[in-house]
Parts: sequence; structure tokens; C-alpha cells
Amino acid sequence: MDLNQLNFNHLYYFWRVAKLGHLTRAAERLHTSQSAVSAQIRQLEEKIGDDLFVRAGRRLTLTDTGQLVLAYADNIFGLGEELLGRLHGRSAGITRLRVGSVATLSRNYQENWIRPLLTNPAVVLTLESGLMEGLLTRLIQHQLDVVLANETVPADPDRPLHCQFLGSQAISLVGPASVWASKTLRIPEDLDDVDIVLPGPRHALRGQFDALCATAGVSPRLRAEVDDMAMLRLIARDSGWLTVLPEVVVQDELRTGSLVVVGQSTALQEHFYAITAPRRHRIEVLEQLLAGKRDVHNEVSRKTSRR
Repeated sequence: MDLNQLNFNHLYYFWRVAKLGHLTRAAERLHTSQSAVSAQIRQLEEKIGDDLFVRAGRRLTLTDTGQLVLAYADNIFGLGEELLGRLHGRSAGITRLRVGSVATLSRNYQENWIRPLLTNPAVVLTLESGLMEGLLTRLIQHQLDVVLANETVPADPDRPLHCQFLGSQAISLVGPASVWASKTLRIPEDLDDVDIVLPGPRHALRGQFDALCATAGVSPRLRAEVDDMAMLRLIARDSGWLTVLPEVVVQDELRTGSLVVVGQSTALQEHFYAITAPRRHRIEVLEQLLAGKRDVHNEVSRKTSRR
């Protein structure tokens, strides 16, 4: 079979019939005769070399091959409708938003940022994580629509990118409530020889923290360094050690009281950015997020400060 010879008109007729499960109804929707629709499907079956439907009276049931072909047809024609909608600037229909985030960014922060879209039936989300450079390459190639990061990108006239500041959050020292409830420590003065877990060397915070300790002549006892924020959350929750991190990483544990804030430093800040590339066609839901969700990062801090 030569796929270059696949007739997409045949595939479209099959797609409409498969969705409706009825030849006559599909013919009515397509404004053509039932025999014309049947002929199109027969030609597609001949090209594929297998039956697509099992006919039971007036009903049509997909074969295993038909199910496979339908899955591809859904993607092909669904993306086609999305493409036309984006090119014409329509807000109706399905919008696919592709969000990348650096591996060191909190997944809680990412979820908070996209939360307004989670109940929107017209939006399909694609979420990826990785190293900054790889994500920026995909962004420039229009394989991603936005990259969430905790560091800026350097200006480069050969690679025009827009870096929008979303906000920042002070870094906290957290520990298990069973040990540290009602206790406080100063950062970094009280951390000498204290068992501690830190973000990994690639994290934007790590250099800040190490410099702060070096200036104060303080040497915590490093027990673990963790790049992945989801793993850092688990270690903070289960290890019993003190952990330096943005509160958004452990927002659920702070809310339930299994972890408590032992100290906080305004000298340590994690900053959040949304990086986008110039494009001709608007993505309305992305513009709404960028315009309206700049204070999400403060949500945990406000709740903690009220306790």
C-alpha cells in the first residue's frame, strides 16, 4: 500500500459514517446519496486491504482495523478544524495549548497557572517538561506555545523571545510538624550542621542559597539535592529532614498540616516567567492566562501568612 495515494476524501466519508454509525444519516449530513458514501468507503477499504465495518442490519460496527483508522481520522480532521479556527482567529471550537516547563519548576505551580483551563471543555492541553534549551528550541519551531521557567533567557537578536515576569515567591524552610511545630529557625544563621535537603545545582535557587550560607560562614549538613520538584516534595514529606524550597511545592502538605514552615528568607526568591515566541496568529486562551494569572504564585504565601 502506497500511503501517498491515500484519498482523504474517502477517509473523510469513512470518518463521518464511523461517528454516526449509520450510512443513511451520514449521507444526509454530507448532502449526498447513500450509494455515493458506500462507494467512497469501498474504495478506502480496497486501498487499505481490509474491511472497516461489520454490517448488522442498518447499523455499522467498526472492525479492529476500522477502530485504528478512526483514531487517526479523529486526529487528522480534529487538527484540521483546530487549524482553521486558529488561522481565522475564531474562539469557537477546540484550542490546543502546548505548555512546556523546565524540569526544576514546581508541578504545583504549573497546575495553579493552568487551573482556569482545567474546566474549559474547548481546550486540549499538552504539557511537557525538560531542559530549558530543548524547550526553547521547540518553542521557536512552534512545537510549544509557551514555556514556564524560573529563570530568564538572555537577549539574542537571532532568537527573538518574549520573557514575561509572572511573579516571585520567598523561599521557605519546611519540616515535619511532628518535630518542628511551633519552632523557628533563621536562614541561614541557624542552619549550621543541620540536616537539610536542597534543590539541585541546576535550580535557580541553589546558587543563591549557597552564596548566602558562604557569606554567613554557615555549613548545613547536606543530606540530598534534588532537581525534580515532585521528588523534592516527596522527600520533604517523608524524610524527616528540613527542606529549602518554594512553599508552592508543598502547598498540599502545608494545608493539611503534615509539614510546617520553620523559617523563611526574603533574601531568597524564586522568580517565575512565561516565555513565548513571536507568532502571527493569536492564541486567545494563552493571552488570557498571561493577562489574568500573575498572582497565582502568591496564593500559598497568603494562606500561610494568615495561619
